[in-house]
Amino acid sequence: MELIDTHCHLTFDELAGDIDASLQRSRDAGVTSWITVGTDAFHDRKAVELAAGDDNLYAALGIHPHFAGGVTAAQIAELSELAGNLKVVAIGETGLDFHYDHSTATCSAQHRLFVRHLNLAAELNRPVIVHCRDAFEETVDTLERFAPKPTRVVFHCFSGSPEQARIVLDHGYHISFTGVVTFKNAERTRAAAAIVPLDRLMLETDCPYMSPEPMRKQRINEPALMVHTAGFLAELKGMDLPSFAANVTSTTRCFFNLPRPQ
Repeated sequence: MELIDTHCHLTFDELAGDIDASLQRSRDAGVTSWITVGTDAFHDRKAVELAAGDDNLYAALGIHPHFAGGVTAAQIAELSELAGNLKVVAIGETGLDFHYDHSTATCSAQHRLFVRHLNLAAELNRPVIVHCRDAFEETVDTLERFAPKPTRVVFHCFSGSPEQARIVLDHGYHISFTGVVTFKNAERTRAAAAIVPLDRLMLETDCPYMSPEPMRKQRINEPALMVHTAGFLAELKGMDLPSFAANVTSTTRCFFNLPRPQ
């Protein structure tokens, strides 16, 4: 079995100090490739450095919307330069997050930063990893208004409703699920996952956060635990795990233009 963790934060402190052992546990579990995602200038640099050390490890680069208010021109320039690296397979995570602050100033800064990321993705022909929290309509509207319209977009860590999932799918975008879908109180997310076809569905941990059931008590999530999310969704889809994994992995390789594993 081969699975790809499409969104992990291997440069974060919780995982960076034990990275070799973490990746070996992941391989042993059947999660054999990874995309480590940057959220600021420091982690973007570290993601590129880390990806250079393993043929099956890739990077996605971006500046999280939480940091939109303090972004400088120099940081944008560095992001653009780093994104040209061959191991960088996506731009993001980027998007809109109005959960903590709905002020006009914060919303405007996030929107400007989001559009900068979309411009970079268009320039480099890279897919976009979208972070969307309490800003669904605004996020979809920004994507649809952007020209040229991005064709490879994934809504990561999706926890929305089936109605929102249908909107995402109708616009031609992909949806990625974390261990949240396994949580006991995640009925809405499970209902959304049920309608997402396998050619639009991807998996991620978003580690070190949100360990899936039955591993919720493991404080630090890691890529190896994604097999529990995969098994849960395979059962939800009425499929055996190897068949489900093969389909989702094929979708992921096509979306990110990943080569076969080394």
